[in-house]
Amino acid sequence: MGGRSHQITEILTRAIIEHRLVPGCKLGERELSEIFGVSRIVIRQALILLADQGLATIERNRGAFVAKPSQQEALEIYDALTVVEQGIASQLGERLGSSGWAELRQQVERQRQAAAQGNYALADEIGQDYHTLLVRLGRNKVLQEVHAQLSRRATLLRSLITADFHYEDLLDDHARLVDLLEKGKIKQALALIDTHNRAVARGYITDRDVFPEMTPREALAPYLAGNK
Repeated sequence: MGGRSHQITEILTRAIIEHRLVPGCKLGERELSEIFGVSRIVIRQALILLADQGLATIERNRGAFVAKPSQQEALEIYDALTVVEQGIASQLGERLGSSGWAELRQQVERQRQAAAQGNYALADEIGQDYHTLLVRLGRNKVLQEVHAQLSRRATLLRSLITADFHYEDLLDDHARLVDLLEKGKIKQALALIDTHNRAVARGYITDRDVFPEMTPREALAPYLAGNK
């Protein structure tokens, strides 16, 4: 596919992630071709790329729409993450030394500082890195790959919908998990991973409109200068 279609995909992706093109929004080929000043073939290629990323759905005889994930999808993704993280956690108590526990606690402190400064985007990113670090410390490359794939889907989920989280509670969970694992309280640690991930999944708001709805032309206007 051509460079122009990739460029348009990048613009559409940014508009979706920044919640200007909202879940369920119609991505009409004719309207987009007029907005970008390109052929419908180029737009079609861009929409296919967007669908390959999971950011759009293409329905026969209806066209393309911004993807609209469900609460059930969020729960299933986080259930799968729970299975992987519980498997790793059940082994960490026997494998991890003091430096590993210190590394996890340092991650918790970095997230706490970001949240205290009101930088919740950074806090969320550090929180994701905490889970990645937890799995990496298990030194199982296969599980790391599975977890990375699931984490990408979770990241995509966050780009399509908003969330209502209590960061203090999530931070406390991260700190408590390290304490439980270091003390060998595996059963309690596994239960905490489950309740933590379910709280995150249920925090996603998927059943109501939370973003101002704009036409595609209005939504894309900030990104078009110098891109035609």
